[in-house]
Amino acid sequence: MSLVRLNIKGISYSQTQNGAYALILSEVDGDRKLPIVIGAFEAQSIAIALEKEIKPPRPLTHDLFKNFSDRFDIVVKQVIIHKLVDGVFYSSLICERDKIEEIIDARTSDAIALALRFNAPIFTYKNILDKAGIYLKVNPDDEDNNEDNILLEELVVEELESFPDEESGFSDKSLEELQNMLDQAVANEDYETAAKIRDEISKR
Repeated sequence: MSLVRLNIKGISYSQTQNGAYALILSEVDGDRKLPIVIGAFEAQSIAIALEKEIKPPRPLTHDLFKNFSDRFDIVVKQVIIHKLVDGVFYSSLICERDKIEEIIDARTSDAIALALRFNAPIFTYKNILDKAGIYLKVNPDDEDNNEDNILLEELVVEELESFPDEESGFSDKSLEELQNMLDQAVANEDYETAAKIRDEISKR
């Protein structure tokens, strides 16, 4: 079976009733998107790895795994999403130490959080993408990302269940106030709030 490389398209920070988030993976050489439901902690960990300006004062679990691996010369070479059963994705970490390769089973959310920290590529099999991939039509002439974000949100709603779109509550804050709030949220290890504040700053 042929492997298809994926990139991270984004994460929906709109929280569902169960506290789940949606991670959207994008086909590198195609237009399909692969939505995967993940937990809040894993979403925060992935968001922190994506956003360099958010730096936890202490290592998160995935940071600890990375530090541990570095200490013992273990490298995650790639992540493969290899199975889809009843809507659940199964993944493997392809690791190497002393030129010996090992395959370790992992939850997909954990595997992707680690892939980001090791700069490891993410793959899935073509048959999985054929089964679970969704096409998004984005206008290439539109320089604004708003349309892309709307389509992404529609995709999240389709993948999860319909949920209300909550106001961020930060619209009346100045950029300076938002930056101070972001620093405070990170210091308090409240990464969900930090991500929302970061989104508000990005919109400005």
